[in-house]
Amino acid sequence: MKLPRTIILSRPDALGDAVVTLPMAGLIKKHSPQTRIIALVKQYTRPVWQHCAHVDAIITLEELATGDPVARLRELNADALVHVFPHRDVATWGKQAGIPQRIGTSHRWWHWLTCTERVSFSRRKSDLHEAQLNIKLLAPFGIDVPRTDVLSTLSGLRRPAVPASVTRLLRTDRRRVILHPLLGSGVGWGLHNHAAVIRSLDPQQWQVIVTGTAAEAERYGSHLPLDLPHVIDAGGKLSLTELLALIGGCNALVAASTGPLHIAAALGIRAIGLYSMRRPIHPGRWSPLGPDAHALVHDKECSACAAGKPCDCITRIEPRRVLALLEELR
Repeated sequence: MKLPRTIILSRPDALGDAVVTLPMAGLIKKHSPQTRIIALVKQYTRPVWQHCAHVDAIITLEELATGDPVARLRELNADALVHVFPHRDVATWGKQAGIPQRIGTSHRWWHWLTCTERVSFSRRKSDLHEAQLNIKLLAPFGIDVPRTDVLSTLSGLRRPAVPASVTRLLRTDRRRVILHPLLGSGVGWGLHNHAAVIRSLDPQQWQVIVTGTAAEAERYGSHLPLDLPHVIDAGGKLSLTELLALIGGCNALVAASTGPLHIAAALGIRAIGLYSMRRPIHPGRWSPLGPDAHALVHDKECSACAAGKPCDCITRIEPRRVLALLEELR
């Protein structure tokens, strides 16, 4: 097959969404190594794309919005624009810029006015992983959807150089695990469970680093035993680039379905994800993809999750299951 010379992948979305889109770039390069890939993303997620081996250039939504977006897109000389995450303004700018091939889902009305090709599929009702659903948008290029084990090898995420600000946090004489206890939306595993893991890990063998935003650090600070000698609280103290370096310098990460979990999986460290079975947030859709990725649920047959009702079964995943996966790391 012959792919376009330059493709823009537009995913101005959240961190986890960005990470599970990286295999899309990898699959394009696998089929057409000479194709140039430009990522159109949010400024916040830029460091992830900068450390992806498959991405040749980056432009942010913020850059476009503060200048002449049509002229800027035209300057890129792109042959195709793929709307991985539908964004009405980007779709309009792409058409006005005259990008020849513009691909999007048929489920956004503005794509009928702005796209040259529309792919019909439903994310909400699908049994496919989010990374596989992204690949459906490559159908106009003749690319089929591969298995998740294939996609898990294609992220191309590279570990950044570890700056001094991160090096000073790490104890190389200990096994190092990151706990990322909160998530932006939905029900998490529960701070009591994270606290149980912290207290169960031998301080002579383990270092625990807790991460999150500054606002999240205020929330978890009084619920976790942060004063224990083997615990470091890095909440609100790291840039995304520093967080990437920190994750790459650790042995494992424990979290619900968050950006850091997906980063850990893509970087190849042990990623232990905690999930409910409720659609569309179940592990079939959002499990971490990587060579040492694990997705734990309390009950695969949870009736509340099956009915789509609010459910806290994720909080009933026993800490011993997480500890067992951690203790395998020797």
